[in-house]
Amino acid sequence: MGNFMNKMMNVMGLGDEEEKAEETPVFESKRREREDDSSMFGSKKGKVVNIHTTTQLKVVVIQPTSYNDAQDVADHLKNKKPVVVNLERLEKDDARKMVDFLSGAVYALDGSMQKVANGILLLAPYNVGIMGDFSSELKSNGIFDLD
Repeated sequence: MGNFMNKMMNVMGLGDEEEKAEETPVFESKRREREDDSSMFGSKKGKVVNIHTTTQLKVVVIQPTSYNDAQDVADHLKNKKPVVVNLERLEKDDARKMVDFLSGAVYALDGSMQKVANGILLLAPYNVGIMGDFSSELKSNGIFDLD
């Protein structure tokens, strides 16, 4: 118990000067040992990170021929692949149904959907951003109303 009280007194600066003098060289010598070890093995070890990634982002282009192809598009989105959908081969009613289905899938997967041209949509999963806004250019001559 006495040893504990002496240490507490030293911490608060109320202890004997002799005990402080004895403790100081021990701490300094340990610090020097650590400095010598680090100089012997080089500077501090850092984490090595490769900034050149080898993964390539692939865009899937689909031209559906029926409404049944909508699930294939949604599966690509679930696999985090951006999809360009060309709706030109579909009848107008099937194209509307597919857009409704795909907009729900994009919303559920936290993705985004952008009309690129008349009957062509770009669907992106949450990990891919779309820059640019084509809606103002296509508002008057698009197949679907954007309002």
